Amino acid sequence: MIFDDLNIPEPVLKGIRAVGFSQCTPVQAATLPDALNGKDIAAQAQTGTGKTAAFLIALFSRMLAQEAPKPGSSPRALVIAPTRELVAQIHAEALIIGQFTGFKIIPIFGGMDYNKQRTALKNGADMIIGTPGRLIDYLKQDVYSLKRAEFLVIDEADRLFDMGFIKDLRFLLRRMSPYTKRQSMLFSATLSYRVMELCYEYMNLPEKVSITPEQITVKKIEQELYHVGMSEKQGLLLGILRREHDGRILIFVNMKVTAERLERLLKANDINAAAITGDIPQKKRTDILSRFKSGDLPVLVASDVASRGLHIDGVTHVINYDLPQDSEDYVHRIGRTARAGAEGKAISFACEEYVYALEDIEKYIKEKIPVVPVEDSLVVTDYKRPAASTSGKKRFLSSSKHPRKRGAGEHSHGDKRKDPGKGRSPKRYADRAAKGKRQEGNSGGNS
Repeated sequence: MIFDDLNIPEPVLKGIRAVGFSQCTPVQAATLPDALNGKDIAAQAQTGTGKTAAFLIALFSRMLAQEAPKPGSSPRALVIAPTRELVAQIHAEALIIGQFTGFKIIPIFGGMDYNKQRTALKNGADMIIGTPGRLIDYLKQDVYSLKRAEFLVIDEADRLFDMGFIKDLRFLLRRMSPYTKRQSMLFSATLSYRVMELCYEYMNLPEKVSITPEQITVKKIEQELYHVGMSEKQGLLLGILRREHDGRILIFVNMKVTAERLERLLKANDINAAAITGDIPQKKRTDILSRFKSGDLPVLVASDVASRGLHIDGVTHVINYDLPQDSEDYVHRIGRTARAGAEGKAISFACEEYVYALEDIEKYIKEKIPVVPVEDSLVVTDYKRPAASTSGKKRFLSSSKHPRKRGAGEHSHGDKRKDPGKGRSPKRYADRAAKGKRQEGNSGGNS
């Protein structure tokens, strides 16, 4: 199916051509005919299948076809997404596809200029794309209204559930125009029972579409698995990075502390790298992603905050430093490479802490990941150890200035004894703690 065969207005077709699209992807071919006719859609589609373009084309076409209401505080269309990165990506694609429509499109998410976004909303918008938290913040202040919204899109619905946004999502939906007076579209990697329950509650008899690829993992991704001990993971990672030094590499970890530790390790060994986690300031996160996309930053370390919704062309390697605990996350992670027809490589480490997830991952992708033996020559042993993080030390020094705030049983920073109260009754614990404090006082205390 080609876009010219569909009932798409010329301004939108011009935007589609500007992006370089001509033929519909499977999810676009399955959803656009019904969506362009005004029907509600509930679609199961993986990331990278063209679903963003599918709902944007439908939204712009329907907005052009219907007479615009009088200007007011309510946008005509609302798009809700779980992460800042996904909002930014949808907004960027919307600006290209909708560049000839004349619609005012505003992204709303945390970490950016609060008052600037507030003013933009106050001045009115045709389409708002945002994360639940910041959308609710402005809505409670009556900066804008959703009472006359004509179109709704919920993207990555399953991720909204996983990230604990379901209450926020329901809060927004309850304050929208009735589902019989708007067109709603929902996209999700899985149409689970809880997702479909949301559809039946807030949508008008949606057309259910399921796009399940025959092969869950991308065919052009070369997969490798190394069985490695925790103590050797850093050396193996450095060895692989030295071997694959010409690539653009995305490294995934399971915890924020691991990401920070790897960033220090790589920098100590003269590898230009940075880490993004869920709590770094948005401006810094945007700058890091921009440098990685441009090629100025060859190595990016990320927690799962980056495993969905990031479309970065040219990622040659994905390394699962930690095997993900969720099988679907494995597919989302390695799907960051081999995009737009390119080839890519996915390398995974199976250590004693996370190897238990391997069986479920291989069952989910319906194939065995090829195992590569860990050769001694690949593991770097003479690498530089980074200096320990000072954040914990700062917190300790701060607390040591106020020794009276320490709980009962805590000792000076040089004391390495076990908790004196462990396994004891409250009374004996208090008595022992008091005795310890008297002994500290006799020996000079915390000087």
